[in-house]
Amino acid sequence: MTDTATATTAETFSDTLLGFTLPGRNARGRIVRMEGVLEEVLSAHNYPAPITHLLSEALVLGALMGGLLKGEHAQMTLQAQTQGGIVSLLVCDYRAGAVRGYADFDAERLAKLGANPGLAALFGEGYLAITFETEGRQRYQGIVPLEGDSLAAACESYFSQSEQIPTLIRVASRSGAGGRIAAGLLIQHLPDGEEGRERLHVRMDHPDWEHVAILGGTIGHDELLDPRLSLEAIAWRLFHEEEEVRVQPGAALSRGCRCSAAHYEAIIARFPADEQAEMRGEDGIIAVDCAFCSRTFALAI
Repeated sequence: MTDTATATTAETFSDTLLGFTLPGRNARGRIVRMEGVLEEVLSAHNYPAPITHLLSEALVLGALMGGLLKGEHAQMTLQAQTQGGIVSLLVCDYRAGAVRGYADFDAERLAKLGANPGLAALFGEGYLAITFETEGRQRYQGIVPLEGDSLAAACESYFSQSEQIPTLIRVASRSGAGGRIAAGLLIQHLPDGEEGRERLHVRMDHPDWEHVAILGGTIGHDELLDPRLSLEAIAWRLFHEEEEVRVQPGAALSRGCRCSAAHYEAIIARFPADEQAEMRGEDGIIAVDCAFCSRTFALAI
């Protein structure tokens, strides 16, 4: 294996994305492990264990998929929603390394499910919407049913159905004495757009992809979550027999709530005066709650 980055760059362990490509197999991937930034996002609300696990998975998926975009203004938003489900809304987004997430749920109904409820029990007849906004502000969205055992399985369905790109995603998370940790791996077969040739991204059974998917599928949860194992080492373990693996250090991750008093003032200023009057309390203040960071902004406008 030829490693084109680690000779001059420190190894990557947590709260930073790592990108890699397999030129000989027309494949690319992302690996991420989240610790401190995960605790920051989750600490905004006192989530019960099943929701903590669900939101941890969503944040990892947001980083993996958002990390495919280029540009500081490009953004990926993942939203899972249902009518009448125990989890009515789950949303997270990623922009240039900044991640945020929030879940709304029925606590009483959740408590009756036990310790490890499945995706169907949490969402029922739900759907997953994945929206990519490019650096040039072009937006495209795919919607798939919330089916399978996990959010990761639903995201794999999105890429195969909406993008027709063979994709493998593995996500793991756990809580322990040291806090919450979550990690994930995403691998895709790259499109081949040469004229006169079948595009690789519509061939789900291409032998190169089958080879890569088999190797990628051997990753274990313990490997992904081991804070002593660098992300470069994970790529090496999986693909050390390939002729070349190119690694590219990605964005450092941070809690990315973009709320501020000025932001909300600008939004409320767009409403007519009579509607702004209805928003005010008896003290004349407009109170705005941010679901992402659990802060309340008192606006005297």
